[in-house]
Amino acid sequence: MEYKFTAENFDNEVLKSELPVLVDFYADWCGPCKMMAPVVESLAEKMQGRLKVGKCNTDENMALSQKYGIVSIPTFKIFKNGEETATFMGAMAAEEFAERIENELD
Repeated sequence: MEYKFTAENFDNEVLKSELPVLVDFYADWCGPCKMMAPVVESLAEKMQGRLKVGKCNTDENMALSQKYGIVSIPTFKIFKNGEETATFMGAMAAEEFAERIENELD
């Protein structure tokens, strides 16, 4: 299951989450974001119970995008215990994406 993160729920859903959280910063008009969407959805299903996965629309949440230094999309950030622990950007193969996430969870 994927969550929708906004300025209103970011603190509760991401920073206060018991599970590590993957935030997909994206925009509806972004081609590489659309390419990554099924990869992110698949990962969300596979990692359910280990990782909370959600999307944050950069156009609708500009203050959050600025706060976390989003200059290119898609940008993926992992948060653990309220702290940002990893960032990676751009479209990538599903295997590489999953491997990067796994490395952060170990």
